[in-house]
Parts: sequence; structure tokens; C-alpha cells
Amino acid sequence: MYLYNSLSHKKELFTPIDPKLVKMYTCGPTVYHFAHIGNLRSYIMEDVLEKSLRYMGYPVKRVMNITDVGHLASDADTGEDKMLKGARREHKTVMEIAKFYTDAFFADCAKLNIKRPDVVEPATNCIPEYIHMVQTLLDKGYAYLAGGNVYFDTSKLEKYYVFNDHKEEDLAVGVREGVEEDSNKRNQNDFVLWFTKSKFEDQALKWDSPWGVGYPGWHIECSCISIKHLGEYLDIHCGGIDNAFPHHTNEIAQSEAFLGHKWCNYWFHVHHLNTESGKMSKSKGEFLTVSLLEEKGYDPIVYRLFCLQSHYRRNLVFSWENLDNAAQTYEKLIARIAALRPEDGAVDAEAFEALKERFLGALNADLNTSLAVTAVYDVLKAKTNDATKLAALASFDEVLGLNLLSAAEKARSARPEEEHDPEIDALVAARTEAKRAKNWPEADRIRDELKARGIEVIDTPQGAKWKRI
Repeated sequence: MYLYNSLSHKKELFTPIDPKLVKMYTCGPTVYHFAHIGNLRSYIMEDVLEKSLRYMGYPVKRVMNITDVGHLASDADTGEDKMLKGARREHKTVMEIAKFYTDAFFADCAKLNIKRPDVVEPATNCIPEYIHMVQTLLDKGYAYLAGGNVYFDTSKLEKYYVFNDHKEEDLAVGVREGVEEDSNKRNQNDFVLWFTKSKFEDQALKWDSPWGVGYPGWHIECSCISIKHLGEYLDIHCGGIDNAFPHHTNEIAQSEAFLGHKWCNYWFHVHHLNTESGKMSKSKGEFLTVSLLEEKGYDPIVYRLFCLQSHYRRNLVFSWENLDNAAQTYEKLIARIAALRPEDGAVDAEAFEALKERFLGALNADLNTSLAVTAVYDVLKAKTNDATKLAALASFDEVLGLNLLSAAEKARSARPEEEHDPEIDALVAARTEAKRAKNWPEADRIRDELKARGIEVIDTPQGAKWKRI
């Protein structure tokens, strides 16, 4: 498999350190709010990467952190702690917020067919590991105490900007515009390894340390959690492209200074999901979540298909029209699969392998999921029997996660059970038209009217169905 490595800025043949176990780390969510669908695009593509490796025969151990402390409002060391912000917003404790939104995150992942990582570790579980790493960095001269906090000294590195080239003078305090100056820092891009109460008097979660009562900086958690569960050498580190700097840059700095050798060989970054008005955010515009998609009648798997139709290293523009197009594509695809007959012959092994080879070719080409979806259509057009086609589709779906066969079976079984009533059919059709026109208030009004009349409307990949309740 060839993968684009953000560290080298080129596609490289993936070669694991140990062929018997691929070690993969994923930056997890900061659980202060629901994940928006832009966040979830990264997790979908990381899921496809893991499943592709397994599909190719590699055993994989994947670790994910859950950030429940230490992530400030800015990805640098400014602003208040996101977890504390969430707790204040909802008048709950930080740990109540963390539990609720961790559960919500994995519920969304389940709806999107994202496999739960083998190890999921909350940041608050690893305080001893952080203290050990910070003390080691101090002992080695890579860190210093200032203003009660412990900082990593980026000037001690031969190269700090590992993903992008910058001028060395950018390390000087106050050179980069728009960066809030921390007077404790020797260099502007030094970063906090451990905060004490000098940063926030009212921080909710605090622990004893050799440097005073406080809490870890955000960047250190991923380094320690990865080393704890995957050892000193890591094959693949994943995350959104916005994490490349400063988060992943700082992870590399502290990890390699701590270990004394190269830490991770491949860096896999997923690019942004944008709206038509710009980068998606929790703080502006409509907050796009999986639950909102469902409320508007979309199967979350349609969103997964929408993501797979584009390459992970391209920015993807979300709009309701684009999602409608994906929904129609999915509906037609499932209808074609539903028309296949499982009893049509035995699986032709030679034809199956030829189809699989095309699919593998797409995955091997830097995880080209668009071509992988095209390989599904190649199966449907192939000159072979339906049993072979169904076997190939089932195989491909181990990676794609689009519920191809189960959705087709539901479509087949639903056909004879449809209810018909001209008046109800007309209302359901009017609701469908309102949704296509983005007239959500009218669509909701019709749904509520039908519910009041004892009718439940069910949105399926094959269109809206209804039943009496």
C-alpha cells in the first residue's frame, strides 16, 4: 500500500516496523460537546485505513485517546480549558460532561460504522505517565520551569517545524502576528507540558506534581498514551490536518526528545470538511451533527458514502444538495444490489479474485476511496453470476462499511409489506418534496400531522415509507 506521508510530503510504500502487528494511533475527541460531521470525516477515513490494513492481512492494534483535560480553547496554550467551558455551559461537573460526550461520540461512530479502537484511554487515566515524561525532559534539558509552569524548549531541537518549513526567527517571542504572548516562554513556540494554578485558579481537575498542584498540557497526552500502549516505535499516527501544527508537531518534539530516537514513521492527515461559507466549526452557523442529519431524514451511512466519494487529502464541501445527491446515489445503488439473486449459481473464484484485485488497487493507491466505490459499480456491471457479485460486494463492504447487503435485504423484504392509502401517500409525498426543497418547517409540520393521525414515517435509502402506530 502506498500512503501519503505528511512528514516527507510524498507517497511512500507502507512498511510496518513489525509485519506481525501494525501499531496505529488516532487523536481522539475533546469531549466537551458533540462531534460535528467535520470531525467525524477524519474518523471515517481513519476507520477505512484501519479496515484496509486488516483486509490486506495485517494485524492492527489501534489506540485512541479521549481528551478530558488540558485542551485549551486555542490549540496553542491560550484561552480557557475546553472541558471547563463545557461544564460551565451545562452546569455539570467536568467528569459528567466527559462521560456524556464520550458516550455520544461512540454512539455517532456506531451509526457511521466506525469501528471502536482496540484501546480507548481517557487522558485523566495517565497522570503518572505525564509526570514521568515531564521530569525526564527536565532532566535532559529539553524543558524548563517558568512562572510555575513547565515548558518544552523548542530552541533545543535541530528542527522544530517538521511538517512545514518556517524561518528560524519565527521562534522568537512576538514575531508571529495574532499569537498571544506568554511572558513565561523563552521562545514563542515553546509549549506547556504541565500547568499549575498560575494559569487557572479555578481549574476543575488538578493533581499533585513535583512542580505544584496542576494539570497536564494537551499535547503530552497523546505521546504518553501512545508509548504506554504501543511502545517506543509507532507505525501510523492519524488525525485531522488542523492537528499537524501545533499538536502533532509538539508531539514529535517531546516524544523524540524523551525517547532519544525517531518515534513515528507515517503521518496520516485528513483534510477539512467545509461548508459553502467556510471551515466547519462548533462556534458558528448551524451545528452539523449526526443527530441533525437523522432529524432531517438522512441515514448516517449516506454521510459515510458522501465522504468516501472524495479523497481524504482534498477539502470536501458539505451542502444539503450534495448530501441529497449522495442519498440518491445510495438509494439507486441499494436498489441495484437488491435486484441480485443469491441463488444465481455458485461463486466463481477466478472472477471474484479479479474483482477484488481492482478494489485492492484502489486502496493501495493512497486509500483512493472514490475508486474503491467505483469498484462496487464494476462488480454490478461484471459479466459473472449474481452469487459472485454478492460475494464480492460483501467482501468490499468489510472496508467500505456501507451496509450494502443488509440494506439490500431490507429493501427486498420491505416491498410486499408497504401500506397504501391515497391520502396518506399524498402527505408523505408532499413531505418528501418539502425536504427536497429544503423547506424543513413544512416537512416537520407534515410529519407532526401524520404522527397526530397515528402514522409513523420511516426514511429509508429507498425513500419514505409509512406505517400505522
